[in-house]
Amino acid sequence: MNHAAFFDLDRTLLSGASAHVVSRVLRETGVVTRNIPGESLLYQVFETFGENLPSMVLGRQAVVAMRGHLQSHVRNAAELAAPDLVNMVQPYARKVMDEHRAQGRRVVLATTTPRDLIEPFANLMGFDAVIATTYGVDDNGAYTGELVGPYVWSRGKKDAVKAWSRENGIDLDGSYAYSDSVFDEPLLAAVGNPYCVNPDWRLRLMAAARRWPVMHLDVPAGVAKIPVVGLEAQQALMKFARPEVFPYARFTITGTENIPRNSAAILCGNHRSYFDIAAVSLAVAKTGRAVRFLGKKEVFDAPAIGPMATALGGIRVERGTGSDEPLRAATESLEAGDLVAIMPQGTIPRGRAFFEPVLKGRWGAARLAAQTQAPVIPIGIWGTEKVWPRNAKLPNITNVTSPPEIIITVGAPVTLRYTDPDADTRAIMDAISALLPPEAREYREPTEDELRRSYPSNYTGDPNSEDERRPGTD
Repeated sequence: MNHAAFFDLDRTLLSGASAHVVSRVLRETGVVTRNIPGESLLYQVFETFGENLPSMVLGRQAVVAMRGHLQSHVRNAAELAAPDLVNMVQPYARKVMDEHRAQGRRVVLATTTPRDLIEPFANLMGFDAVIATTYGVDDNGAYTGELVGPYVWSRGKKDAVKAWSRENGIDLDGSYAYSDSVFDEPLLAAVGNPYCVNPDWRLRLMAAARRWPVMHLDVPAGVAKIPVVGLEAQQALMKFARPEVFPYARFTITGTENIPRNSAAILCGNHRSYFDIAAVSLAVAKTGRAVRFLGKKEVFDAPAIGPMATALGGIRVERGTGSDEPLRAATESLEAGDLVAIMPQGTIPRGRAFFEPVLKGRWGAARLAAQTQAPVIPIGIWGTEKVWPRNAKLPNITNVTSPPEIIITVGAPVTLRYTDPDADTRAIMDAISALLPPEAREYREPTEDELRRSYPSNYTGDPNSEDERRPGTD
């Protein structure tokens, strides 16, 4: 038997309601000449709280309101609306659809929205089929005010999906369905693999009771979002990422206006301490955005910290394996418009290499920039090792009377050529170095205590080989 993946449209595949886009185009093209009282308020309620009975009643009555309108005029308007609807598709929806196609499943749009209004969009998205409310048309090509088949909503949607599946040899027990609405419970219960996407509060409760998985197509898989308010867990935590939370350090943060407010960027900082992530987070917090950190696998494998790192949007890196998977995950995030943070040095330098004024980096950031054309934003970090040195398992949180100063400077985008990863990496590291205090660019002989603090507490390597060690290796 064959299988399929059925996708709801509004607040599932799309970030909001398709109706306001379609209504606007219908008015602009003259197909509809009047506004429905309270229409904008209904859309706002729908996008905030999900599907509701008043909006469905309005949608059901639309078939009568369209009586006498020519189908060709509506289809032409829908063609104009289709690109705007494509722009509303959730950033990670295409990945899920592509994964189903790779597994040989048919990808089907199942929506209450009238077929003539949504089929052009479905064609642009490459859906294999559309299951939608269908208006009757007379011999003159005008709508009759009647439906052909069921109103594709709630049980009507389930019945329409079952009928289509019988006709096309689809086994629902091995199929998937994605929806945000409790009114799609009949469809979700009819398939073997139901997924609650951006669920309304009622469906979220149902998902918990039935152990149905909950997901969000606007964030990477595994990233947690807070119910009702819809914020990522990281975004909520960022609201508390303020210098006052760290009384054992003084912060000087400048240049955050260089971090894009609404578009993708690669944030590249130097690596001096385990506290660097907190430093970058404080800088990003001023923008109100979330950021995807690339972190070594040991963090993600830790029993308590690992799931938290994933839930906060971290990207796992297994150094030394040669795997491109972290870059692919980072590329997906950038293509979705996210911020991605990476330390090109890969790990904290040790020994005398820690005091080397010339920063050395790996190719990851340069390759990401070349693949995505996302701007690289350099971040100079200074003083974090005084809070959390390499040889300590925890930061020093007791020094609140004379806390060390941490300087975080965000620079303008780095100019890259995208043809030579070595040259681009040097440009990135030079840009980071230029943001550091003058003493960072001058070599000085470290004291024995400073050297000791630059090594892990369990270090057993050869200190004389640290200068030759490739950046990012242990």
